[in-house]
Amino acid sequence: MLSLLRSRRFAQRCPPKSKQLLTSYFFSTISATDHRHGSKPSQPSPPPIQVLLTESAGRGVFATRNIESGELIHTARPMISHPSLSSIDRVCYFCLKNTPKGSDFEAQKVLFCSEECREQAKGFYEVEKGADWSAFVAHCQNRALKYPFLAKRLACMILSGITSANSLDILQPALLSPQMISQMEEELSLLKSALEASGITSKQLKFLTIEWYSGVLARIRINAFRIELAGGFSYEDLLASAALSVESEAAVGNAVYILPSFYNHDCDPNTHIVWVENVDARLKALRDIEAGEELRICYIDASMDRDARQNILSSGFGFECRCPRCLLND
Repeated sequence: MLSLLRSRRFAQRCPPKSKQLLTSYFFSTISATDHRHGSKPSQPSPPPIQVLLTESAGRGVFATRNIESGELIHTARPMISHPSLSSIDRVCYFCLKNTPKGSDFEAQKVLFCSEECREQAKGFYEVEKGADWSAFVAHCQNRALKYPFLAKRLACMILSGITSANSLDILQPALLSPQMISQMEEELSLLKSALEASGITSKQLKFLTIEWYSGVLARIRINAFRIELAGGFSYEDLLASAALSVESEAAVGNAVYILPSFYNHDCDPNTHIVWVENVDARLKALRDIEAGEELRICYIDASMDRDARQNILSSGFGFECRCPRCLLND
């Protein structure tokens, strides 16, 4: 059931000996607006969390007050997202919401679920649709690569002026071997060629170096969440549906967030992340959480035995998990 609790980033699981405030991130949560008695609309309350820097576990997310089990802690919109190739003809190209073919908002070879999503995608999509991506897509398909599509979208966002070339620098990167970087050079070449052929100038593509590309992929590799949309009317239905989607590899896409990427791992987490309708992430408490307690999610399938968990976390995320559950050999 906890298979849905996934992210892609480096973290080291050791109880922090001390902590200092790194920064606070105030992302809007869903809140009611009170218009009664002519009152002014209420402002969304900041989420009950802050990002702290610890001595032994890097950055982490901590509760600023008591949080009840099942409480929605905060929501987050992605920095970048992209549908999987298998779902690109049935989900919104921007928010990944299931979108039947023939929608009034269908645009060329991709779908948009609404005029709002089409408008929000307008900047990067104007750049994307002007290029022939067939060679780039074929390369990624032949090698079963998914993260280059996020890098491609980020490049198009930069070219359209939506974001800057260093927008992901705040995230922790994975360690890449020289061989891995060398393998990235071919897909970078295909990416640049597609953009150049569409009329993008060399001056505009100055940022698109192997250093930039490998740096972006190093961050995407361990910070990207696999998006599994869940359906249902109850909390239990959401968990069950999401777990089934993981088991059937039914992901609709991938996305990189800023704040959710600061959550550290635990094989017995107190927080989980779900996607109900679109790519907007919802972080919810799995149990009562005390003020000052660190909020942690599980990066992998928590139902696996200890050795399997340790192997995946070591090979895929680069750390040895030392959570209480692993220390007890559970």
